[in-house]
Amino acid sequence: MIRVCLVDDQALVRSGLRALLGLLGGIEVVSEAADGEEAITAVSASKPDVLLLDVRMPKLNGVQVVEALASQGSLPPTLMLTTFEDDSALIQGVKAGARGYLLKGASPETLLEAIRAVAGGGTYLYAPLVSDIARAGMRKSKSLNNSAPDPLEPLTERELEILRLMASGIGNREIATALALREGTVKNHVSSIFSKLGVTDRTKAVLRALATGLV
Repeated sequence: MIRVCLVDDQALVRSGLRALLGLLGGIEVVSEAADGEEAITAVSASKPDVLLLDVRMPKLNGVQVVEALASQGSLPPTLMLTTFEDDSALIQGVKAGARGYLLKGASPETLLEAIRAVAGGGTYLYAPLVSDIARAGMRKSKSLNNSAPDPLEPLTERELEILRLMASGIGNREIATALALREGTVKNHVSSIFSKLGVTDRTKAVLRALATGLV
């Protein structure tokens, strides 16, 4: 059973999501919150497996909630819920530590896939949308820094294979099965990918890969 904390400032949205999650099976909503401050308290109290977090909320927005929980060392795997108007939240949220990004109005199957992916240690980034947003974010970052980004060290063919599978949201064990490798070997490749991309976690690796056209 995947334990979920549901955060959205609209009661109707929370009610709809709660009902939907109840129908999907294998998911239990263990806490809810209507604003950013309540979200931090709810997560601390319920210690969910996954945090479903709205981006735009009163008091603290979704990115600020992620930053606050991360600073406390209590950030659970987090899916940020947003709309097309919140594109910039993807870059901010991922930098802060969120593992996934899901559009409101996604199909139940997509929602279930996303929750399972982040609960299992993977990521869930909607690639067609993320690629455009990430490239825009990278361009903005370069203009702010007035300097070119550090060149990436080339990835091997095997590393690129693994990176593409990481972008689909699956974990090391599933990657190992798909490529007929030992899980320890996949972990070593993932560590090498992190080093070459200059990142520290899977979500940032996927985001940078999308931004630079590697996947």
